[in-house]
Amino acid sequence: MEKRPEDVKRPDNALVRIETRRLSALFGRNIAVKETSLFFPTNTVTAIIGPSGCGKSTFLRCLNRMHELSDGGWSTGSVLLDGADIYGPGTDPVAIRRRIGMVFQRPTPFPTMSIYDNVASGLKVGDHAYKRKEIDDAVERALRQGALWDEVKDRLHTSATALSGGQQQRLCIARCVAPLPEVLLLDEPTASLDPAGTQRIEELCHELKRQYTIVIVTHNMQQAARVSDYTAFLYMGELIEIDRTSQLFTKPAKEQTEAYLTGRFG
Repeated sequence: MEKRPEDVKRPDNALVRIETRRLSALFGRNIAVKETSLFFPTNTVTAIIGPSGCGKSTFLRCLNRMHELSDGGWSTGSVLLDGADIYGPGTDPVAIRRRIGMVFQRPTPFPTMSIYDNVASGLKVGDHAYKRKEIDDAVERALRQGALWDEVKDRLHTSATALSGGQQQRLCIARCVAPLPEVLLLDEPTASLDPAGTQRIEELCHELKRQYTIVIVTHNMQQAARVSDYTAFLYMGELIEIDRTSQLFTKPAKEQTEAYLTGRFG
């Protein structure tokens, strides 16, 4: 019997930070993602590829309970973070989104806030009352992780909207990592950036995976090949194949994957 995608084994016996079990995502009665089971090993980058409308971004939004904020959005199945179901009874969605941060396709700095306040905003959600020195230290750490500190350290209290597009996206990454999440979700983070900005974000992926587990949705197959350790191919809401990126791009197991990678459809 052919092995189904949902039966995919734990990759290389790696420690898994987050996984999905028969996850389906729906808008009303319309199914966007069908019973998808995936492992995301700790301190790796997993790329999600596939043609437009195949459910990549919807799947990503299910990983931190943002899909349920969509009009008519709901899901079935499980998403496990460190073995615990984030959709379990009594689970606080806001707390989950602190642990599983997300960066969107277009930079989304808060326009009325300074660079400093943008990064600090994530620290002000929740019960912990940070002292000013703790916030200062966290802002600097996050901006350094976002490879932005040297460019903005002398203008932290100026408007974030004065930054370039690439800087704004790195600011959003800094805002995302300030609360020290465990997982970073990147939804086509370079789609609106120029080549130089794209390169910097890709370099950041390699640096940030030392501390975080990263899942990136991308239309750019060359980008997936450059930044990821694993690649998953989705088509029409279904997981077709998941493997190490080097294996999937050179010797895919499924004919559909090969057809997509060689440009025969999509």
